Amino acid sequence: MAKPCVFCAIVAGEAEAHVVLDEPDLLGFLDTRPVLRGHVLLVPREHHETLPDLPAALRDPFLDAAQRLAVAVKDGLGAQGSFVAMNNTVSQSVPHLHCHVVPRTKGDGLRGFFWPRTRYADGEAAEHAARLREVLVPPAG
Repeated sequence: MAKPCVFCAIVAGEAEAHVVLDEPDLLGFLDTRPVLRGHVLLVPREHHETLPDLPAALRDPFLDAAQRLAVAVKDGLGAQGSFVAMNNTVSQSVPHLHCHVVPRTKGDGLRGFFWPRTRYADGEAAEHAARLREVLVPPAG
């Protein structure tokens, strides 16, 4: 039997959360283990595991809510900016799509990205770009 989804429990009101955004299709709440104080998780109310699983009708509302949360952490918490990110499967601690909106201020102690950086060998960037273009699905419509 699959492990119950903690985010679905929060959406259903079966688990506690400090709700920041409460809309018909989306819920935003504070992360219980924040990267920095004010770290918000945005989730669709329906269970969708990853970004590719998100229905087209929810894409714009989801991004709109993430944008509004990015503004809210600045205006409400005095942050200078934000870090907005989501994982898909790898490093996704809860298998329910969620977008992290983390308030950022210069000197807050968060150093760049959470993973090591690398460089492309000669010609490798062009090859990777071409491979991605080859399989990229065009916009609908």
